Formats: sequence, C-alpha cells, structure tokens
Amino acid sequence: MKTSQPTLSVQTVTITADTAGQRIDNFLRTMLKGVPKSMIYRVLRKGEVRVNKKRIKPEYKLEDGDIIRIPPVRVAEREESAVSAKLDKVAALEHCILYEDDHLLILNKPSGTAVHGGSGLSFGVIEGLRALRPDAKFLELVHRLDRETSGVLLVAKKRSALRSLHEQLRLKTMQKDYLALVRGQWQSHCKAVQAPLLKNVLQSGERIVRVDAQGKPSETRFKVEERFEFATLVKASPVTGRTHQIRVHTLHAGHPIAFDDRYGDRDFDAQLADTGLNRLFLHAAAIRFEHPASGETLRIDAPMDKNLMRCLTVLRAKKSIS
Repeated sequence: MKTSQPTLSVQTVTITADTAGQRIDNFLRTMLKGVPKSMIYRVLRKGEVRVNKKRIKPEYKLEDGDIIRIPPVRVAEREESAVSAKLDKVAALEHCILYEDDHLLILNKPSGTAVHGGSGLSFGVIEGLRALRPDAKFLELVHRLDRETSGVLLVAKKRSALRSLHEQLRLKTMQKDYLALVRGQWQSHCKAVQAPLLKNVLQSGERIVRVDAQGKPSETRFKVEERFEFATLVKASPVTGRTHQIRVHTLHAGHPIAFDDRYGDRDFDAQLADTGLNRLFLHAAAIRFEHPASGETLRIDAPMDKNLMRCLTVLRAKKSIS
C-alpha cells in the first residue's frame, strides 16, 4: 500500500442545491475517496471540519450555500486493487444493467458481489459502476443488498434523484419484492412476520441479527408462490428495511432460506444437493417506485440467474414425478 503525501492546503467547498440535504459524513466519504471512514469521523470529532466556520456533528445535514472547510488528510491508495473498466468483473456489470437514464441506473446485481468495497473487499458494485461511467459526476447507492443476494439494485445518478428515492423509502411507498426458497411448507395463513430486530457486530466484524424485544420494529409480508416436496418458494415484501430482515424473519417463522450461511439449516441444504444450488436463494425480483423526475410509476423486474432457475427446474421435476 502506498500512502500519498498530505494535501498541501485546506479545501473549501460551497454546497449547491444539488448536493444539499445529505449528511456531512456521507458527503466527506464521497469527497475523500480512499480516506478510511475512521479518519473522516476523527476529523469531524476534533472539529477540523467546519461548516460556515462552526463545528458540526456527523449527522449534520448540508444546506444550499453552506461553506465547508476540509482539512489536509492522508489518502490511502491501493495500487494493486485499483478498479479498471478492463477488469472482467467490471465489464460484466454492463450486461447486468436493467434500466438507465439521466437520473437512475438499475442493476440486476449478481450473487457474490458486494454493493461496495471495504472490509477486505477491493471491489464492489458502486466502484465498478464508477469505472464503467467515468464521466458520471454522481453515482450513489439508493439502498443495499447483502453480498450473496442477487437482484434489483437502484443507483442514483443525481443528488436530487437520491433524495426523492430515499423519501419514498422513508414513506414506505417503494415496493420491493424478493423470492426466497425456504425449508418446509410455509403456512398459508402466515401472511406477515412482525418481529423486532436487533443487530450485533461480533469482534470479527461479522454482523448477526436476531429477533429481540429491544430491537427495531420490523415487518415483512409473505405470499406462497410455489410448493415443493420439502420446500416452498415465497415472495417476501419487506415493509421496513433492516439488515438481514428477510433472512431472520423467515428463520423466526421456522423456515430458513436455502444456503444461508448465517441463519440457515445444513440438513435442508443437503436435501438440495442434486439441484446444483450453491448460493443463498434470495433474489430481489422486482421493484416499484415513482420516477424522481417524471413522476411515472416504474416497475422493474430482474430475472433469476441460471443457478436459481436450475434449482427450481429440478424441484418441479420431482414434484411432477411424485
């Protein structure tokens, strides 16, 4: 790893209407590429970052016309992990784009690819998209998907679009539908799981979520899509957006998701050995929202990958035989 020399002078940035509304910590993470998150919070805590000549907290929301003082910082540069559009992983993302215009880019994220780099990962979807679209001045994730979850992922290409889509998430007017293959026969009367979720971060940095009365209110709605001999394909529509929500709610209902390495059932996974499934069977299949510029209602569907499709084909064949 090479560390560059500190910047020679303080930076001064004036906020415009298109960048207003975001938190100062998120703004600095965008501005200071390569700077560790811990360092950003350190300079904020020490008051080295000033807005309108005043100290501010990390949760301060920027306003149009704010003048930000950014101190000199060291930027860590990983030459060996620089993302290039020539890399196969990056180039492959081009084929995953489901929709794109001046405001949005919508991706069918592959399983096994993180939404962003970090925690030992040098490559993420957002870094890859920035390499694919080097002229794009703004590219930010609207929401996230777990690394092993595939499917619809929204990326904003304008700050105004990000604000609009975040507001739709906050008001719960954006609908996201996932498909999950779960153990056993899902009870038809179980149309929703309401169970508070508490997130714990282990010493290893791994995030584990459990149902706990002290947790945040969480709700997922469920609908049976297809039944098999020892499994059920369900549609899961989260009302709230907690970490690992669908995975923990299905477990809480007694039906863990196939090949879930944190909350799953190895015996259930073994039953699926002949289907060729080798990844978490959780797929963000569709999303419906209001376009941030036109106001049009958009519904975007993401097809499942070959691994998931082959699994269902094998299970359907077994069902027809029996």
